[in-house]
Amino acid sequence: MLTVATVNVNGIRAAYRRGMGEWLARREPDVLLLQEVRAPDEVLNELLGEGWHVAHQACDIKGRAGVAIASRLPVSAVRVGLGDGEPPVDTGRWVEMDVEVPGSDRPLTVVSVYIHSGTASDPERMAAKYSHLDRVTARLAELAEQAAAGERDVLVGGDVNIVHRPVDIKNWKGNHNRTSGVLDEEIAYLDRWFDELGLVDLGRLLAGEGPGPYTWWSWRGKAFDNDAGWRIDYLLATPRVAEHAHEAAVDRAETYDRRFSDHAPVVVDLAPSPRRELAPTAVGAERA
Repeated sequence: MLTVATVNVNGIRAAYRRGMGEWLARREPDVLLLQEVRAPDEVLNELLGEGWHVAHQACDIKGRAGVAIASRLPVSAVRVGLGDGEPPVDTGRWVEMDVEVPGSDRPLTVVSVYIHSGTASDPERMAAKYSHLDRVTARLAELAEQAAAGERDVLVGGDVNIVHRPVDIKNWKGNHNRTSGVLDEEIAYLDRWFDELGLVDLGRLLAGEGPGPYTWWSWRGKAFDNDAGWRIDYLLATPRVAEHAHEAAVDRAETYDRRFSDHAPVVVDLAPSPRRELAPTAVGAERA
């Protein structure tokens, strides 16, 4: 069994102070995808400790973004960023790692991605988000094509900052086409990833029709206690990987004061043998 986890840590130093290390020791993922690291390489490596192959893209703008992948499996290649001409605001948002999976005839390309949050009332910030989404979509198309040709398997995880359907947010009516992350123009990108590129949303595949389970709740008010959340953290797979995904879960903290981030980790288990059926494994507050 191969376990992959993704989580927006909202600053890895703060996350470790709040108990991320205990979660990591308990979960023991083989591959860990991180977003909003907001720390230099030496801090990240020190906190994770020994035994990991780490790839990290820090943001060129100090104190922002930052994505990383840590693997306990052998690694054959790392690719950072989305090519030449990447503006500083887009850095710290994309990193790829080719992981060698025992028994597989091709590498598993794992991606950690962090999409801009955007602000619906700020055209400049939304333009930056759409520009980044265009770059991400172009790269996803390349990876999907390579997967279809048998060159690699692909698993993309991270904070996309977009909900896909009304079941992915507690208050759809109050936010739809009013709040960034719930705009039809943003959702159209996810539609393309799923419908045209063939990526599979493992969280939704394995957890049923919802609503939820959510992955992000505001620190403010009673959002967490009332489960007034958003499902904006994803694990997306090419079809062959999706066939081997047996279970997915959201590691939602038991109580507000035990959270180490405003996001909860999303975890998927991949098995050597494919699933015999596509029915959801379970539906509940902790399923992804």
